[in-house]
Order: sequence, then C-alpha cells, then structure tokens
Amino acid sequence: MTHLLGLTGSIGMGKSTTAEMFREEGIPVWDADATVHRLYGKGGAAVASIAAAFPSAVQNDAVDRSALKSLIANDPEVIGRLEKIVHPLVAADRAAFLAKNDGPLVVFDIPLLFETGADAWLSSVLVVTAPPEVQRERVLARGQMDSAMFEQILSRQMPDQEKRSRADHIIETLTLDDTRLAVQNLIRELTGKTDARDRT
Repeated sequence: MTHLLGLTGSIGMGKSTTAEMFREEGIPVWDADATVHRLYGKGGAAVASIAAAFPSAVQNDAVDRSALKSLIANDPEVIGRLEKIVHPLVAADRAAFLAKNDGPLVVFDIPLLFETGADAWLSSVLVVTAPPEVQRERVLARGQMDSAMFEQILSRQMPDQEKRSRADHIIETLTLDDTRLAVQNLIRELTGKTDARDRT
C-alpha cells in the first residue's frame, strides 16, 4: 500500500529544497503550486472556464495572475467561484499522478495543506521548520520582497507552531546535510527500505 506523505511549511522554511531531496532519493513528488501554474498557463485546462467566469483575467490564452489577484481583492466572492473551477482540476491532476506513481511512498508538496483540509486524505504530514530569524533571513535574502510584504504573507499563513502541533513528522531545515539525512531516515521509516531508490 502506498504511503501518501503530505509536505508543507511556511514561507522560507525550506519546503522546496526538501521536496527536491525526496526526488533525489527516487521518491515521486506532486507539486500543488506547479500544477496550478500548468492549469493557468497557455492552453491550460483551467483557462477556458476562468475566461468564461472572469473574462478580464485571461490574456493570450493564459490566466493573468495579477489580474486575477485584483479581482479577488475587489470582490471576496471571486475566490469561492475560482475554487469551484480550479479545485476539481487540481484533484484530477493529483489522482492521475498517483495512478502513475504507486510505489511505497509518494510525497504531496502542498503549501496550504492544513488550510485546505488535505490532511484528511493523506497518510501522514511532514512539516519543515526553522527558527523565525532564519526564516526571515532566507526570505529577505531572495531580494523579492521587503519586510512589510514578508509580514503580510506570514499573517495569512497558519502559524508555524500550529503546523508543527498538527504534524506527524517534523524536519528542522538548518543545514542541507542534516535535512538530507532527516529525509533519508524518514523514507526508511515509512517504506522499510534501506535505500529509497530500491523500489523493487
């Protein structure tokens, strides 16, 4: 039976890096953000339905994410209508991914895992974490946002402490070597295999 492991963590906690480490160990990883980007991209499965519901949000056969954000900011009801379009498509993509990857362990990289209730269908949940000062330093070092934007994003996310309290597994991502070792140990724990790449 396949173990469905959810992977989540707040901004700057090392989630993407940890997801890549699972891939390097031969574990299939489904990425929720990448799926939505694909659905919104040129010719994506969500484009026609979004164009019908919100014509101004689609340009050149692709969803204009900034236009969509403006619509959501101006009308709280937009998000609900959008979710009715996108959530079934995301679920279908996830099911198709799982059908093709039925090994002992599959990872689901979901930023808003608890917020969307995904923990209800997962076998267990891994939360990646780091001290607040490390988190802040990492995010600001990317040069993509200032302190005010960072604080705004943090305020919209479930607090790290609450995520950790609801997690089945926790990895602290202070160094790459320690994180990789923790990933390898967790794979062994969940699959019973000494080498994650030994899928036979």
